[in-house]
Formats: sequence, structure tokens, C-alpha cells
Amino acid sequence: MKIFVLVKEVPDTYGDRKLDLETGLADRGAGEVVLDEITERALEVALSHADANPDTEVVALSMAPESATASTRRALAIGAGSAVHVVDEALRGADLGLTAAVLAAAIQRGTPDLVITGNLSTDGSAGVIPAMLAEHLGYAQATSLSAVQINADSVTATRETDFGPQQVTAPLPAVISITEALPPARFPNFKGIMAAKKKPLEVLSLADLGVTADPAEAPQTILTAVSEKPPRTAGVKIKDEGDAAAQLIEYLVQNRLV
Repeated sequence: MKIFVLVKEVPDTYGDRKLDLETGLADRGAGEVVLDEITERALEVALSHADANPDTEVVALSMAPESATASTRRALAIGAGSAVHVVDEALRGADLGLTAAVLAAAIQRGTPDLVITGNLSTDGSAGVIPAMLAEHLGYAQATSLSAVQINADSVTATRETDFGPQQVTAPLPAVISITEALPPARFPNFKGIMAAKKKPLEVLSLADLGVTADPAEAPQTILTAVSEKPPRTAGVKIKDEGDAAAQLIEYLVQNRLV
């Protein structure tokens, strides 16, 4: 079985996260960058299956700037057998539609049986890439999973919904996304770190994938303006002089809260 796992480099949630006010993109120089924890958990799901099934091939897939190579190598150090890194300057600021198209094209080249992702990244938090990938690929999908069992020809899982846990089954090939209910990734040891330097890491461009980023041919969401969040101001204080209820109602009405 071949499993592709989507991994992503994101700004460290424990550090400063800022937007470049000129481009509207995340300022990667504002702080440390790390491999998103939810993608590490997705990788752990694949590696746990590979531990019990030696014929399993685990491939880490990333679409990121060239500077993200170290994060992609971390996925190899954790245990992925190989990696694919899509790098192209034309992808700078890519929206969700273009991102999904590029990742789907890279996945199609590898023809995996299963694609595992996190349910949403800690930087964008859109949570729609797994479903978009399934649409592009024509695969079955099962999202927001809190428990996963990978079988020879299907995936059985528990899906978290607003109404409680739901048992689902998806035939392979499939795209699944997991939540933080799944275990964290194993820590890369020295042997894994050294082995990662020799593992295959294929670098692909848009031309290699046959995907265009030309807005005339592939319309994208365009950011028209960006501004810094205004500083927080003091709230309204209501002094009760017998009319506090009336003041509160007036405030709620003025702010369209009722």
C-alpha cells in the first residue's frame, strides 16, 4: 500500500505571527517556522500502519517555498520513506483552489491508495483542502476523524460531528483528514535524522505537474487590501444609577447585538 501524507510548514504558534502589510502574506521572517503539528499526527497514522504492515510505502508531500526543505526533511526523519516537495515562485500567495489543484496533480503522479491530511492547518485554518483534493482525484473522502483503522481495501473510522461521533467507512483510494484526537508523532531520533539525509526527496515545479498559475487560465481569489488590526480600546462602563438596564439595552441595540 502507498500512503501520501500532506505536511506543511507554518509559523510557530508559540512565537510572533504577523502579516506582511504590503503583500498580505504571512511574514515568515517574523519568527520561527515549524512542521505543523496536525500534519505530524497525520504522518503518525501512516507510520503506525506501516509498522504493522512492512509493505506500506509512506510519502510526505509538501507545497512550500524552497526554504521549507528542512521541514520536509523532518518528515523523513520522523519516518516517511520519501518526500515530494513542490516548489515554484508562481505559487507564492496561492489560494485554496490553486493549492488543491497543485497537490492533486502531485498525488496523481504517485497514484497512492490513501491520502492523509490534518483537518486544518494552524496558519490558514480553512479546513477545505481534504474535500477539494477528493473532488480533484475522484477519491472517496472521510474528514475530521478522531480514530482510524486502515484496512486492505478500505478505511473505517470515527468521525466527529456536531451531533456526536459517527462511524464511517470509505473504500480505497480515499482522502482522509484527522483531528488532534489522534496521537502525536514519534520524536525523530539521531538514526532517523541521519537517515533522512539519504532518503529520496523529489522537487517538482508547476511545469513538471502540468498546472498553470496564470490568473487568466486559473482564476484565483485576490486579496485587494490588508491592514493592521487596530489597538484594543477600553470598553464601555455602565454605572448603575437606577437605569443600568436601560443603558445596557441601548448599548446592545446600538451595536446590533439584539
